[in-house]
Amino acid sequence: MFQYALSLDMVRLTSSLCPHVLTQEMVQLDGSEYMFGEHGGRGTTAPTFFKRLTSYGSKTHKHDDVKVVGASYSHADNMKKNKKKSSKDKEEDPSRRSGSYTDLDDDWDANVDNGLRNTQAVKCVENKVEGSERPDLIKRSSKDVYPSIRQISASNIKSQVFGILHDPSNSLNAVRGESDLSVNSTLSKSAPTDSIKLGKFKTVLAAPNVDIGELKKLAWSGIPLELRPLSWQLLLGYLPTNSDRRVDTLARKRQEYKDGVEHVFHKVALDQAMWHQIEIDVPRTNPHLKLYGFPATQRSLERILYLWAVRHPASGYVQGINDLVTPFFQTFLSAYIDEDVESCDPAQLPREVMDVVEADSFWCLSKLLEGIQDNYVHAQPGIQRQVAGLRDLTSRIDAKLAKHLESEQVEFMQFSFRWMNCLLMRELSVKNTIRMWDTYMAEGPNGFSEFHVYVCATFLVRWSAKLIHMEFQDIMIFLQSLPTKDWGEGEIELLLSEAFMWQSLFKNASAHLR
Repeated sequence: MFQYALSLDMVRLTSSLCPHVLTQEMVQLDGSEYMFGEHGGRGTTAPTFFKRLTSYGSKTHKHDDVKVVGASYSHADNMKKNKKKSSKDKEEDPSRRSGSYTDLDDDWDANVDNGLRNTQAVKCVENKVEGSERPDLIKRSSKDVYPSIRQISASNIKSQVFGILHDPSNSLNAVRGESDLSVNSTLSKSAPTDSIKLGKFKTVLAAPNVDIGELKKLAWSGIPLELRPLSWQLLLGYLPTNSDRRVDTLARKRQEYKDGVEHVFHKVALDQAMWHQIEIDVPRTNPHLKLYGFPATQRSLERILYLWAVRHPASGYVQGINDLVTPFFQTFLSAYIDEDVESCDPAQLPREVMDVVEADSFWCLSKLLEGIQDNYVHAQPGIQRQVAGLRDLTSRIDAKLAKHLESEQVEFMQFSFRWMNCLLMRELSVKNTIRMWDTYMAEGPNGFSEFHVYVCATFLVRWSAKLIHMEFQDIMIFLQSLPTKDWGEGEIELLLSEAFMWQSLFKNASAHLR
């Protein structure tokens, strides 16, 4: 499988280069990366892009000398100096340690190979960091110590926090729908359609046994902010549809996550190469949002990503997965606070809240990746299929655009690899991604795989009028920096509606996605 990397730096040509000299030739680097030569021919090697990390045969890196450019790379990073983290400011957390860790909930996570008991089998001896030299995420610096729940004022945390922590269904008690609006209700000032929509969601979610089919129908057009955490957990199968089973299931899964973190960071050797890559990628995740710049957020993401990678040795950690966890983290955090989640510092929240946000994000990320894991295993066959499907769909929807891209020797893999690997998260804001995922989850098991291809095709064709007048280098520059900064929910809903139309026309009429 050839992976393609193309950044603005790669396609910028010097002012001395004449357009007629340019040959649209991509040079293969280490079997996974392409860039331009200075004069249209083969160029020199460049840092690995979309670097794959598994725990087999990796070499230990010197952190000061390694520069990795990945799916989450921001060009602004070139202007920043890398900061090394000190282990001196970390202190012991008296969390209980478990002797072993296995997946206790084999009803929906049985495909994990022998839990974490086989963790050491995938460790490379040269990557082991023993004893006190190992980065220990259970240890926190003074900046990462969470206040107790009694120290939190009511200004930034919801009054129902205790009930929601115990059972997310309690969030329904704080939501007023059409049937229980009052003169003093904040929703009475909203559009009538919003209150009707809330009422419908509340009716479905409050049932003793949630009808997932009905929930999907409602979720396709978007889920209200207040009900999104509960709805996502039900749609992904993390929470049982039977309300009587939810509390016990949730408590078990959260404890299992806690035990897993204890195990991989305290009981077995740390995979240094994998950990180092995660440590590089996390600070680059959504750098434009305050939430992801706070140390408490970054520690949570590091734990989630490393534990997932250890549990899935077939793929290990792959750059781009760090992006995919953020919609879950942001959505579940919003269940407990009243302030703007994108500006919230998790260190100011109760430890109890952040523990459950972290655990719930981990399990829901795991559920999402179950459906697209072949995007991240060796040779990435899932992405190859998706890119091939995108190329075929584009030729069906907009033959003129497809022909122009071919005439300019633009390979779909060159620009759409990132669209598949990161689910368009590098092209859209997190808020817009969250809205889009409402529909993906409503589409069912194939929402993040097949339906996503229709969304990408619609997304590409949207720029057809501009692209058909561009030459190769301008096409690549444009597709790497699409003008979506000002997009809102309206643009996303139009994109989804058009994608659904194309899916209805082509899904059962051809084999282009097989």
